Amino acid sequence: MIKRGLFKNPKNQLEGNPKLQKYAVPCVTDEMSISCPSCKKALLNEELAENFNVCSKCGYHFRLNARQRIRLISDGNTFSETDAGLSSQNILDFPDYDKKLENARLESAEKEAVVCGNCEIGGYHCCIFVMEPYFMMGSMGVAVGEKITRLFELALEKSLPVVGFTVSGGARMQEGIMSLMQMAKTSGAVKRHGDAGNLYVAVLTDPTTGGVTASFATEADIIIAEPGALVGFAGPRVIEQTIRQKLPHGFQSAEFLLEKGFLDDIVSRILQKDYLTKLLFLHDRGRKS
Repeated sequence: MIKRGLFKNPKNQLEGNPKLQKYAVPCVTDEMSISCPSCKKALLNEELAENFNVCSKCGYHFRLNARQRIRLISDGNTFSETDAGLSSQNILDFPDYDKKLENARLESAEKEAVVCGNCEIGGYHCCIFVMEPYFMMGSMGVAVGEKITRLFELALEKSLPVVGFTVSGGARMQEGIMSLMQMAKTSGAVKRHGDAGNLYVAVLTDPTTGGVTASFATEADIIIAEPGALVGFAGPRVIEQTIRQKLPHGFQSAEFLLEKGFLDDIVSRILQKDYLTKLLFLHDRGRKS
């Protein structure tokens, strides 16, 4: 009589449990990866950091904080911050503004929505300001306008070029007309700097809107933007409701603005340091270190 299971292979203990192996597929935890908002592909955090926080699949530019951007653009150990102690105050006693400022400082680890200083880019000495998206979306209040104005005045005094990275939701409503006055103040500083023959390069990142767009962001000698950046004054829905017309596809994107002549170029973050170095070389006035 033939017994059941007589011809079964003996179990090999080294092979493990095949039922468990069926489900033992490689996986990446949420802590190790992030999903690209554009192409929805999973990206390893380490790989993303090595690629300047740009998606290697579709080129989507993730948002950077001010310190990350300074490290990417400036030569190592050359950045020196100016006016680090300046910060906003609740000058109008706006309800809950003190609490919002405190939350913004905790979230961004910055005292204000812009970081200013001087550094070297490709060996060329310049002044630099970088707006902080995680401090109330880079909104411009009195302290932001004062820091940027002082930076242009320092650059004028030392005949240095200025490189500025903008990201902003516009003027800060909690400071009312005082925040709107920063548009005129910064514009005056930019003009004095330019009248003396000094270079100003603006790099517009996503998003650059409101009073920042209507002042120093678009007053540079050379204006470039990151791919896909939203750049505009009012939002598309506000404009459509005002003019009662449907806006063109891609309206206010960097690519649309370049086509219409509002930008000089669109430069990927990966190429920005080399690009800025070439601009500083072409406009050098004997300031190379």
